[in-house]
Amino acid sequence: MATSAASRLRTANRLARSPVVGWLSVVAVMLGIFSIVTTEILPIGLLTSIGSDFAVSDGVAGLMMTMPGLLAAVSAPLVTAATARIDRRAMLGAFMLLLALANGLAVVAPSFELVVVSRVLVGVTIGGFWSIAAGVADRLVPADRVGRAVSVIFSAVPLGSVLGVPVGTFIGDVAGWRAAFAVMGALSAGVFVLLLVVVPPLPPAGATRLRVLGGLFRSVNVRFALLLTMLIVLAHFGAYTYVTPFLEQVTHAGPALITVFLLVYGAAGILGNFLGGALVARRPRTGFGAAAALLAGATLLLPVLGGSKAGAVSLLFVWGVAYGAVPVSSQTWFAKAAPNVPEAASVLFTASFQATISLGALAGGSIVDRTSPSTVMTLAGITSGLVVLTVLTHFTRGLTWPNGSTGN
Repeated sequence: MATSAASRLRTANRLARSPVVGWLSVVAVMLGIFSIVTTEILPIGLLTSIGSDFAVSDGVAGLMMTMPGLLAAVSAPLVTAATARIDRRAMLGAFMLLLALANGLAVVAPSFELVVVSRVLVGVTIGGFWSIAAGVADRLVPADRVGRAVSVIFSAVPLGSVLGVPVGTFIGDVAGWRAAFAVMGALSAGVFVLLLVVVPPLPPAGATRLRVLGGLFRSVNVRFALLLTMLIVLAHFGAYTYVTPFLEQVTHAGPALITVFLLVYGAAGILGNFLGGALVARRPRTGFGAAAALLAGATLLLPVLGGSKAGAVSLLFVWGVAYGAVPVSSQTWFAKAAPNVPEAASVLFTASFQATISLGALAGGSIVDRTSPSTVMTLAGITSGLVVLTVLTHFTRGLTWPNGSTGN
């Protein structure tokens, strides 16, 4: 206890002397999340080319999205607990090196099975890095800047869509899908160096034990956070994993136009991230509910209006705004529900988020192989609608945060 307090005091004193270092550290962590998110969702834009190269269906190729989420869900609590007494900067750097290795393995993989193995390593990286990174903002900047720092860190999610998926798709079209993973391997190595240079030592502020994680389930707000996160992420990734086949088969867009559409989606995601971050800090339920309603509307209308290019790009913009607000909304909900154990809350957030990415991609792949991408979009809209109903139920019950606020 005393050691933990002393560590926090040293961190506070360091930040007081050098606020610039704190914000540079936030940017470094954001770039780490960007590298991870981009690597995780890179197969979305390359799904058909990788599947063709190894002669597997779109649904089977979707395992590249399923495996990272599954492993991240398992590794988030286990790795974080096992490394609880190790400096958090050292662990962030170690995970970046593992990500570089995973990307390198994908580059040289002679079979689809080894590509899947590389995605397993990506999953371990996601679970460990994201669990730590999501909870370090309050150790890098002053208390009155934590909300902004969290938004900056999570801006990496839409940035991964803005730059990562479209640029990765472009590189794949020009030089082959392996070149896209090579670029991500080089970026991951660069971020590793940056983390060691600008992030100050971050001694553990308190060991995150598995029993602490179990204790979080006693909170009704944590349980609602889990339910909302699983539903919205299931809806999103069940559909978005197969957005390229949808644009190819329904919108009849070519590779260049798909890249532009994904760029529009990602740009909207950045807007949604900061709008959602500002709203959810004051009104968590309203922010989450609005994001879910927009996502439901966009995915339900895509099979109807997505046959035209104008309709598809407009709805992708709405979808981007909606989903851009989801990660920061979910993380904020978990943080408010468990303010005394921020790293444990981040672990639970990461595990639930990533497990549902895996389930969404797996379910979406099964549906795509049996029906069509339009069916996946419709089911995503229905699931998002359930999130809206859940938020309204939580609102009408009048539940409050630990600090007594309603969080409406």
